[in-house]
Amino acid sequence: MADRVTVIGWDGSPLTAAARSALGAATLVAGAAHHLALPEVPPAAERVRLGSVDLAARRIAGHRGTAVVFADGDPGFFGVVRTLRAPEFGLEVEVVPAVSSVAAAFARAGMPWDDAQVVVAHRRTLRRAVNVCRAHTKVAVLTSPGAGPAELGLLMEGVHRTFVICEELGTEREQVTILTSDKVADHSWRDPNVVIVIGGPVTAGEGGGWISGREPAAGPRGWALPAEAYDGPLGEGETDLLRAAQLARLGPRVGDLVWDIGCGGGAFAVEAARAGAAVIAVDRDLIACGRTDAAARRFGVQLQIVRGRAPHVLENLPEPDVVRVGGGGAAVVSAVADRRPQGIVAHAMTRDEAELVGRDLTEHGYRVECALIQSVELDTRAWTEKERSVAFLLSGVLPDRAM
Repeated sequence: MADRVTVIGWDGSPLTAAARSALGAATLVAGAAHHLALPEVPPAAERVRLGSVDLAARRIAGHRGTAVVFADGDPGFFGVVRTLRAPEFGLEVEVVPAVSSVAAAFARAGMPWDDAQVVVAHRRTLRRAVNVCRAHTKVAVLTSPGAGPAELGLLMEGVHRTFVICEELGTEREQVTILTSDKVADHSWRDPNVVIVIGGPVTAGEGGGWISGREPAAGPRGWALPAEAYDGPLGEGETDLLRAAQLARLGPRVGDLVWDIGCGGGAFAVEAARAGAAVIAVDRDLIACGRTDAAARRFGVQLQIVRGRAPHVLENLPEPDVVRVGGGGAAVVSAVADRRPQGIVAHAMTRDEAELVGRDLTEHGYRVECALIQSVELDTRAWTEKERSVAFLLSGVLPDRAM
């Protein structure tokens, strides 16, 4: 096992005294090609090109001597420190940090970043990273080969964003490019890089914020807000208790893409977005689309609103994680189930309709639950009934993709 492992963050600036001291005593140095070419690397030290961090960690664990590992930016921020400290390697690690690549990227852009989301995009997480960019106004994306600016732009079709693309920060080849999301796929980009994705109003809050990243949802407390919060009556499928049950069944979260088909007044779409999910709200009615847009503005959330008739309008939409079907009946539920989201909720006003939807979900391989939800609103001054609503709530979950 290595006698000592020092991880040195590198941001292009001269090495600190602590970094030079650790490097001078190193018998093994691991890093990228530009790290290993630094003049301070001892000529006699074993040099390991850092590709797979796991493989490098095993090699370091078996090395008898003193090891140094170079990493771009702050190695403790989405960096190699997490892997090196894994119990299976048994390494004691000292860290000499540097400015993180995310901090450097925002510095180049001249923007604050305490209110930014930070995500890592690789082939497995690219779609979820895109969904965060859809849902939030300021996101930094740490990219990788096959999951870079071009791929981000292609998957954000229909959503306007500004990309600040920072390539090879801290090197002589550093370059910062600003483009709209529809233009980035036309270029080739050097990997890896940092992309700042900006959409919606980005302003410096008075006095600054109080929590880093995404601030908790603004507006009234609670979930499934009453109709008064949306400045108008809501449809039969948008009652607050039914909406609460739908939200509970689907559990929209950061990184998800939610379809809300038949969005009506926009209540479900807005509340899914308040939970941090990306949302595409669909309705054939122009007034419904306008009300949904107004609700999104009122609550300060990002929505993509698509006007059209389901199921045909769904064909070109990106793949959803969970879906609420607020209108269209069994035909729309069937078209949604063909896309294999993890979860689907729908409602029916009659038992026959509920059975039809339930059978269709079952035939598509979903595990189906149905509940009859009845709510009675009382006037507490006289304790008399004001309003009564009854609906069948249907939910389907794919067993092999449990939420």
